[in-house]
Amino acid sequence: MPAELVPQHVVILGGEQTVIDSVAPQATVHVVGHAGPSAAAPGGLTERMPLGRLFGARSGDKGGNANLGVFARSDEAWAWLDSFLTTDKLCELLPETAALPVDRYRLPSIRSLNFVIHDLLQEGVAASTRQDSQAKSLGEWLRSRIVDIPTALLA
Repeated sequence: MPAELVPQHVVILGGEQTVIDSVAPQATVHVVGHAGPSAAAPGGLTERMPLGRLFGARSGDKGGNANLGVFARSDEAWAWLDSFLTTDKLCELLPETAALPVDRYRLPSIRSLNFVIHDLLQEGVAASTRQDSQAKSLGEWLRSRIVDIPTALLA
């Protein structure tokens, strides 16, 4: 739908209402990707530990879908996370997602990955039979998974 067909109504605290025209870009908008940190993923010796020892996560619901973000605190950790946490690996670590469609989005400029797990919450919060119907603890569940992490990242 063209933006000019969608008026914006602004209501001021006293009740005064103003209609503002929507402004559409006048030219094609080009989005330039960012490669992110250029560090190499470390290899070598590994140690088994919870993924959350080095990585943060945040999760929640978007209708019937779960949204799961995972982020690294250093360029080297990001390089490892990006190569390690594929969609297949996520489904292995969180088996309840294995039969569901999962989209993976890279956000290298903020050292993050975002996963959208479709239909995990069935028809949404009000209809979900999951104990965590808003997927608020999904990130912590992922962070608790024991994986082999390069010891070079622990320094």
